[in-house]
Amino acid sequence: MTFRQERTPWDPSAPVYETEAPKTQVREIPVQETQAAETQLLPASAPETPERSTDRATPDPPARRSPGKATAALFVLATVACVAALAVTYVFFVRTTTGQFIDESALVEAVELSGTAGKAATKLLDWLPALSVVIASVVVVFVTILRRRWSAAVIAIAACVGANLATQILKDWLPVRPYRGVETLELNSLPSGHTTMAASAAAAVFLMVSPRWRPLAGYLGGSFAVATGVSTLINQWHRPADVIAAFLVVGAFMIPAGWLIIRRGPGWNVWNGYNEHWASARVWVALPVLTGLAAAGVAAVALLSIGPGGQEVSTTSYFWAGTSLIVIAGYLATVAGVWLFGLAARQPDPRRRDRPLHQER
Repeated sequence: MTFRQERTPWDPSAPVYETEAPKTQVREIPVQETQAAETQLLPASAPETPERSTDRATPDPPARRSPGKATAALFVLATVACVAALAVTYVFFVRTTTGQFIDESALVEAVELSGTAGKAATKLLDWLPALSVVIASVVVVFVTILRRRWSAAVIAIAACVGANLATQILKDWLPVRPYRGVETLELNSLPSGHTTMAASAAAAVFLMVSPRWRPLAGYLGGSFAVATGVSTLINQWHRPADVIAAFLVVGAFMIPAGWLIIRRGPGWNVWNGYNEHWASARVWVALPVLTGLAAAGVAAVALLSIGPGGQEVSTTSYFWAGTSLIVIAGYLATVAGVWLFGLAARQPDPRRRDRPLHQER
């Protein structure tokens, strides 16, 4: 037998019997009391405006610092300037009568200083190859191992080797000195190999040290290169133009190499400007500037002592003029290098005085 339950339609008028537990009575709270309570709980704040809504947006992540990127054009310009100046030096001092006469006269007059100064210069030149290699190797190896700047060491050494190879190639590739009425050796001696070795070793050290040490390294390295160039002139190994050409060859290789080092080492190629460390004091820039100005004065006096027709009161006027030219070129390159690399490694915000986290001593 099957039972089927019949459902009766729901009658709205039928009484409802509550069998569940009594519900909690809810007291109606006036709207005024609710608003007062919300006012007490919420902190007082100014009404939202479109400007404040924009400020509350999620800020963009800080841009990653990229040293050297903004100054890439300056590095390219400096490299091109070195190559162009090298060409002008060769054309004027080797291919023209006036240039040959000035260059050769400075070389001939160096005999007058072949006494004590010549002996000291000879000793420096004898020790120069070993001294340059030892100084550069010790600094590069020490910095590489201590700071783990492996890529920087490879780039600096490659540029140093390239500059010295280029000097030897130019000596063989450039035409011999043509006869322009000046009695001189036809053998081409431009650029100076000893000066290239000294200047490239000093430049390698300059590139490997931290920016706070570069003003000091630039002054010491520039002085070492200038002393080497003057020594080659005193010993009559090279003419002034040969020394200047060596400086330009080194610059043409070391400037782009330095830019690559800055780009590959953004963590340690940073600094806050001059005078934050004794090695980055402005005195290391002022000294080469003052020395260059003094050399310019000496050159002016020497050239003014030469009368019409090449007659001169002193027998060493061309020598002092050539020596001054070497000093001016060497220290001008030093100051320009310190300024360029300092600009590339400078903090993006000059108002920030705190030391960056990754800056090394």
